[in-house]
Amino acid sequence: MSATVTVAIPVYNGERYLDEVLGAVRAQRVDRELELLIVDSGSTDRSLEIAERHGARIHRIAKAEFSHGGTRNRMMELATGEHVAFITQDATPAHDGWLAALLAGFEAADDVALVFGPHRPRPTSSPMVRRELTELFERFGAEQVDRDATPGGRAQFFSSANGAVARWAWERVPFRPVGYAEDMTLARDMLAAGLAKAYIPDAAVIHSHDLPPLQAFRRYFDDFRALAEVNGLREPLTPRYLAARVRGDVAADRAFMRREGLEVETLRSFAHHVARALGRSLGTNADRLRR
Repeated sequence: MSATVTVAIPVYNGERYLDEVLGAVRAQRVDRELELLIVDSGSTDRSLEIAERHGARIHRIAKAEFSHGGTRNRMMELATGEHVAFITQDATPAHDGWLAALLAGFEAADDVALVFGPHRPRPTSSPMVRRELTELFERFGAEQVDRDATPGGRAQFFSSANGAVARWAWERVPFRPVGYAEDMTLARDMLAAGLAKAYIPDAAVIHSHDLPPLQAFRRYFDDFRALAEVNGLREPLTPRYLAARVRGDVAADRAFMRREGLEVETLRSFAHHVARALGRSLGTNADRLRR
């Protein structure tokens, strides 16, 4: 019998969190048959052993074959579910009703093609990352359905680290075979095609990246380059603008730390936000930089 819902996870050397993630997926309370699909792009750690232990269906590809958009199209082709929930190897469902909450989003309206939920920071994450994620998803508010196709609009946010896709919609509007920002590009394309996207606050995963400044800069550069390519975002690249952004973010971090009863770490916040501000401004101006 064909599975009704698939949880699909691209994996590459993901053993750090993979056992936790797959255990949480298998613990889901859902009234449908559940298929667990792994596409592994050449792991050399224990990822495949962990996936096999959790009864995952495993498809192997060469590392060079991986791309964020192309590989997720392949996962849609391989999946047997009517809906496919995408997470990543380090995104742990926050509770055993995560998948049911995502699926309920498709019942909000007949034209809902995509459903996503929030990311919650890991307990060990820095105050800077905790504040960033908390404020990002607080802006979405309560459960909602979006149909706004305005370029750059909030409705175009979607995350393949915690988002589900209806097969009927994907057959009309697939992922673009892009190397990055495949999720927001898909949301833009589906909204432009007249389809809808739902946000479900209860469909949360535990997922955050707490990186040292240089790695944080590289990640923010890629994130904001993607926003520039998808939504046309352009940030100023001047010392005055960068200084003002760092100063504002450090002040916000300090206030957040005090509210949360945490030790105020000004220097750590400063280093993080210098990396973030540079990544943000350079990333959104990547087309003007030498390759």
